[in-house]
Amino acid sequence: MDVTVIDTSGLGDRSYLVCADGVAAAIDPQRDIDRVLALVADRDATITHVLETHIHNDYVTGGLELARTANAQYVVAAGDHVGYERRAVCDGDVIDAGPFSFVVLHTPGHTHHHVSYVLRDTAGRAVGVFTGGSMLHGSTGRTDLIGAEYTEELTHAQFRSVRRLAAELADNVQVYPTHGFGSFCSASPAGGDSSTVAEERTTNPALTKDEQTYVDELIAGLSDYPAYYAHMGVINAMGPAPVDLSLPEPVDAKELRRRVEAGEWVVDLRSRTAFAAGHLSGTMGFELSTQFVTYLGWLYAWGAPVTLIGEDVDQILDARRELSRIGVDNVTGSASGEIGTLAGDQPLATYGVADFASLATARGADDLTVLDVRQRNEFGDSHIAEAINVPLHELIARLDEVPRGQVWVHCGSGYRASIAASLIDSPERSVVLVDDEFSNAASHGLTV
Repeated sequence: MDVTVIDTSGLGDRSYLVCADGVAAAIDPQRDIDRVLALVADRDATITHVLETHIHNDYVTGGLELARTANAQYVVAAGDHVGYERRAVCDGDVIDAGPFSFVVLHTPGHTHHHVSYVLRDTAGRAVGVFTGGSMLHGSTGRTDLIGAEYTEELTHAQFRSVRRLAAELADNVQVYPTHGFGSFCSASPAGGDSSTVAEERTTNPALTKDEQTYVDELIAGLSDYPAYYAHMGVINAMGPAPVDLSLPEPVDAKELRRRVEAGEWVVDLRSRTAFAAGHLSGTMGFELSTQFVTYLGWLYAWGAPVTLIGEDVDQILDARRELSRIGVDNVTGSASGEIGTLAGDQPLATYGVADFASLATARGADDLTVLDVRQRNEFGDSHIAEAINVPLHELIARLDEVPRGQVWVHCGSGYRASIAASLIDSPERSVVLVDDEFSNAASHGLTV
């Protein structure tokens, strides 16, 4: 029996494929199911079951489409109200896949009806557990996504669910969570590429702390999460539409300019330094990297048409795949190639790029403003004296709070700052992107 990890680094999540003797089962698959189908074909197997641990809040599931495509049984917790046919399972149910089976455990906390699946071999031995947003690697799933009124109740439930998993499973059972690899669904940073129940006994806060301490600390540590989460549960409960990963319709320079002037989302995927060196005025810079889809989704005006600008067709196709995972389907155009050609007869816009050493030298200027776009808890831990803090996800609504004149914008590494720089760039501001690690600010005497 083989368990294959399908990593989605852009969202910090994992899906899994279990295979044995030509039979396969998928757990928590992402929307772009071609990755799963390719793995199954490579193993000369047939998918008989698709299992969901919960109705996901951070991505659009591929479970429904995968089950329909493979003619497999779709397994969803009985307590979740959904708009499609599925096998509704409850605590204690057994899912028999032939060469392996799963036992359903109700593990509420991340959601009310969350379940975990204990993987058993042909001898009935538990060899792994798919824990979704329950027991993560050295952490647990956050408990505030259903609504603030349920957070305390679900946090207590999360503690007891993790305790139940530890009590009922042997030390050598492998732990396979969906979240915890960078996802905002994790209550606190998770660690490690793999884990067992034995390791969790010594590292997981739900197993090393008493219940009230765990509850108090988890709730106190909760920070903002992406705005697009509000749409994921609705889409997943109704049943997502089949995914479209085709190339958006190519558009020319004239049409690009029309879309920018109409206030549409025209997104430049090139590197942040390439964008700073030359871009179409009025476009937004979202470098295509592991953080791309989280922050675009966080700022995105839901349902708005999106046009993608990339270095080449492959970059645009990669971005479309990323966007499909969070349900941003209204991608209405694309343009690739040399940015000067795409600009037509319009001059390219530019702004400066610097580091914290340069900021330390420039800070004496009268009209210089330092804009910190990190989250409030990051700013509270340490920040540059006299900097103003507008978290990136609030920036569009608070643009008027950013002064005119010279604005140096920074975050923790340069990525969020690069998005912010593209948003605040205007004739009234002289923008400088601080493309540097915030840890370097302290060495130049900038932080308090």
